[in-house]
Amino acid sequence: MKAGIPAQQQSVSPVTQKAVPGWITFLLAVSCGLIVANLYYTQTLVGPIGQAIHLSAGATGLIVTLTQIGYVAGLLFIVPLSDIIENRRLTVMSLILVVAALALSVLAPNAPLFLAASLLIGLGSVAAQVLVPYASYLATEEDRGRVVGNVMSGLLLGIMFARPVASFMAGLWGWQSIFIVSAVVTALLTLLLARVLPARKPAPGLRYGQLLRSLGTLLMHTPVLRRRALYQASLFGAFSLFWTTVPLYLSSEYHLSQQGIALFALAGVGGAVAAPIAGRLADKGWTRLLTGLGISLAVLSFILAYLLRDTSNLTLGLLVLTAILLDMSVSGNLVLGQRAIYSLGNETRGRLNGLFMAIFFIGGAVGSSLGGWAYAYGGWSLTTLIGLALPVLALIYFLTEKKQCA
Repeated sequence: MKAGIPAQQQSVSPVTQKAVPGWITFLLAVSCGLIVANLYYTQTLVGPIGQAIHLSAGATGLIVTLTQIGYVAGLLFIVPLSDIIENRRLTVMSLILVVAALALSVLAPNAPLFLAASLLIGLGSVAAQVLVPYASYLATEEDRGRVVGNVMSGLLLGIMFARPVASFMAGLWGWQSIFIVSAVVTALLTLLLARVLPARKPAPGLRYGQLLRSLGTLLMHTPVLRRRALYQASLFGAFSLFWTTVPLYLSSEYHLSQQGIALFALAGVGGAVAAPIAGRLADKGWTRLLTGLGISLAVLSFILAYLLRDTSNLTLGLLVLTAILLDMSVSGNLVLGQRAIYSLGNETRGRLNGLFMAIFFIGGAVGSSLGGWAYAYGGWSLTTLIGLALPVLALIYFLTEKKQCA
């Protein structure tokens, strides 16, 4: 029995004993992509949004940071509920909050209201992290990496398509258009999931207060969780720093329009291919090797970004390569980390996932906040040096890993 977890909480959910149609897994992948995209629409729009709500250049990073802080809060206080509350109902309630917050972001007349809406968008978007561990309940141990990898591919495609789609729409109809469309799409998705998603009622056990207190016990007694979360926090911090600042860099140095920035962001979608590949190879026992490779790719991407100083077409092409390598690093390691922690427990999986995602999104919030500050006061050179330091720290920590911790 795991420390701090009652025996009845460790029973296998009945969902894992049933054959589930493949279309449900596909629906979960699409749903996760559409939901999590709401966290990333602002990354390429911080410039025009900041001007519209009268934020200073150094404070524009708050637009992304507060969304991520809201997401962290949801991961810590909402996602653990998936271990005691019927998952479909929890998902629907969270998505209703997202729809309301998206509407508020369109109507907000000033910075405080828009930033409050950003916080609530992040809070409700944790519905995706209720659905990801739910997908793992559908899989056998042998196929878990493949199933999680497929669902995470949908989630990661949502992340990566969010930036170019937001930029394209902003260039055509203004930055508010993406929030209007997303509110409508999310509302329709909420109705669909409420109607067709199979119910998954967790085994009775802990009350909410006990559930939250058990988070500390889980974190303290689960070294694999701590290690994988810190790897991903470093990588996601670098990822958020890059994608918060590169639109500003492309606009000021390369004079790209929103459509040009969208095309640049679209290239990063190629990095999502790493997710299903990493999941399948992890099923074959390659987790540790792939982790080291993924972290090394992030280091390489920021070395390239730091060395790119002129504004030639060749340099722009190499900057695209940098974005692809960084996205591959983050997406691949995310699947590796989730597969590792999902194998630690069944009825604790919601809490394990919530802790894992919360820790690495704290890294993302720090990265986006540092990025806005670094670019405003030190330009691209300082920004990329800080970005480089984050995966370097992860690589140093990885070198202390023993084989049994993979």
